Amino acid sequence: MPKISVLMGIYNCAPTLQEALDSLYAQTYQDFEIILCNDGSKDNTYELALENQKKHPNIVLLNNPHNMGLNQTLNNCLAVAKGEYIARMDGDDLCMPDRFEAELRFLEGHLEYAIVSSPMEYFDEQGTFMTGKGKGEIKPADFKKGSPICHAPCMVRKEAYDKVGGYSVSPKLLRVEDYNLWFKMYAAGYKAYMLDKPYYRMRDDRNAKSRRKWSGRKNEYYVMSTGFKMLGLPWYYQLYALRPLFIGMLPGFVYDWLHKRR
Repeated sequence: MPKISVLMGIYNCAPTLQEALDSLYAQTYQDFEIILCNDGSKDNTYELALENQKKHPNIVLLNNPHNMGLNQTLNNCLAVAKGEYIARMDGDDLCMPDRFEAELRFLEGHLEYAIVSSPMEYFDEQGTFMTGKGKGEIKPADFKKGSPICHAPCMVRKEAYDKVGGYSVSPKLLRVEDYNLWFKMYAAGYKAYMLDKPYYRMRDDRNAKSRRKWSGRKNEYYVMSTGFKMLGLPWYYQLYALRPLFIGMLPGFVYDWLHKRR
């Protein structure tokens, strides 16, 4: 049985998938399986994944009958995962070579935590343009400004996924499936820790946040509002839930100015 199962929902990522997989093949810790689930791609993502499966015996390849969304796609991966630990990875990002080694060492040395993640380096074709910061132990109060745990670089004890039934599937959770997952895990008594060092590189658009759709902001409001109740936080936390809606009404130049000051 592999120690780690890596969940990858892949969708129209043919130009970047090979580089993402190569960053996994280069890991200093090698006892893992990679579960790829193609979510109705319209390019040759599935064919590229199939080529990799033929070369690497630790790849499991699934194929959704149609586009089902990331929530259900990751649940499909979870259903066949054999690892004691679950790691995430996206088809257009990169892992640092020592990511799995560092995250596994932390979880096996700190049994009080079920979730570990790290800050991310954000990059595009021009290079790295932003680097996140570590936060140490994540407290319930840390949920008030948005998801405090980076999803793509995470490693989680599989027992925590099993306890909460994996990812919840609903149109209200699209783009915020991870935020909802953390609320569920914290409500079940699990805790998370964010490492100081970035172990993950996210391919991103420098202007993506300012162009975020209103539907995504409404979903974030929903997850925050219900999540604060899950954790039994004081009533005034509902005011924090309004934050994504308020930000969505700001003019773009005001949002950009505030974001750069963070």
